[in-house]
Amino acid sequence: MAWFTLILAGLMETFGVAMINQLHIKKNWQTLVFLILGFGLSFSLLSYSLRFIPMGTGYAIWTGIGVVGGTLTGMVFYGESRDWQRLFFIALVLSSAIGLKLVS
Repeated sequence: MAWFTLILAGLMETFGVAMINQLHIKKNWQTLVFLILGFGLSFSLLSYSLRFIPMGTGYAIWTGIGVVGGTLTGMVFYGESRDWQRLFFIALVLSSAIGLKLVS
């Protein structure tokens, strides 16, 4: 359950980052509410999962999910670069997070 919660926390961080970008595009109170909810849920879920998962591992995986999710969201929805170097380093971040899970 803690790992599921940690993954969900990372996805909520990705949502929060997307809302930051959306707020720059279209400033309205709904986007601001979604931004606050996204990060609030992310931190709450992270806090819960760190009760059961070592802090270093949990934080690294949460951050990795946020980095990969934010980058992929930028590529898919906001037209950011999709060159092979970016994809290579995204794969490195993702494989590092998986490696931490395997050795924890």
